[in-house]
Amino acid sequence: MGGGNMSRAVRAGHTVLRDAGPWTPTVHRLLTHLRAQGIDWVPRPLDVRDGREILSLLPGTVPAYPMPEWVWKDAVLTAAAERLARLHAATRDFGGAGDRWQLPAHAPAEVICHNDFAPYNLVFDDEHGLVGVIDWDTASPGPRVWDVAYLAYRLVPLARPGNPDLPSRGRTEQRRRLALLCRAYGPEVAPDDVMATIAPRLEELADFTAARGPQLADHVRQYRADAAWLSA
Repeated sequence: MGGGNMSRAVRAGHTVLRDAGPWTPTVHRLLTHLRAQGIDWVPRPLDVRDGREILSLLPGTVPAYPMPEWVWKDAVLTAAAERLARLHAATRDFGGAGDRWQLPAHAPAEVICHNDFAPYNLVFDDEHGLVGVIDWDTASPGPRVWDVAYLAYRLVPLARPGNPDLPSRGRTEQRRRLALLCRAYGPEVAPDDVMATIAPRLEELADFTAARGPQLADHVRQYRADAAWLSA
């Protein structure tokens, strides 16, 4: 399957095979937990075999860079924020002593963060309705704002002018869309909290990405440049 920077993904009929890790059993329990609460728009974990996890395929379109123009519509922004809030609410009672995660937990551990909740991990139908959330292997416990900040970075978007993936729409439009995102998510997260979190969130992501190898060096430079611009 096309796309992706962190793990190989292969489609086999109505399933997806991806590289597994020590965190995979915990992530599979998380997905099972979500589906048991009626959230059927996350993959169903099916098995782990020969070093690969096997998941159900969520049908639809996953946009990739350069993003189509419809991704930047207000309706997509609000739908994404609402879905993220539902996922967070469903994970408040998840977790145990034996859990293992690929990424570190962050305090306060209010919810289980997806940690990569962005358009390229969202599945849309033909009418551009949001129908699925994929790529859960970097989930871990953390505060709500940790996830909301990354969504805002990717979908408001809140990046420096000149970022090749994230179009600059000016400060006024950024403020408007950030406020819209926070209203759609709910009262637990405010725009000021998001702005205070994005730069450290990107710096940590840059460190994690750099450790994955020199082939991702361009991503690392983008994250650090955007973090510096946001801090300034």
